[in-house]
Amino acid sequence: MRIRLRRLAAAVAASGLALALAATLGGCAAGSGGYDGHPVATFRVADEESYRIELATPELVEHAQQLLAGEDVAAIPIGTVVRDEPGPNAPWSWHIDPATLQFADLTTEVCDGLPSFVEDGTVTSDQYCPWSAEVVAIDGL
Repeated sequence: MRIRLRRLAAAVAASGLALALAATLGGCAAGSGGYDGHPVATFRVADEESYRIELATPELVEHAQQLLAGEDVAAIPIGTVVRDEPGPNAPWSWHIDPATLQFADLTTEVCDGLPSFVEDGTVTSDQYCPWSAEVVAIDGL
């Protein structure tokens, strides 16, 4: 019985190590320029700072492409901030949850600001919506 328990414990430990390694290595798809196999849009805010958001659906990719092409569509990216996890947004310590990303014509002022304002806690809202954000690149297409 003790031998079975030791083997089970070893198997559980190995599984945990494998999952941790997969999570560590699985972030960026090798050579694709994307994140987790999805394209990533780079936004420039107020001609000062940049940040990146994973585009998790074809609709978001199409919308970002329209913005990059200068089309007149809703332009303010808004989504939930995930703190202490950079995801595709390194070197910042936070990223936008791609499942919450939307584009709006108008938003409240409490979520506006530079990416550094999210980083240092000046933007205290759980949402980030920089009014002056512009798509400057889409990687991983």
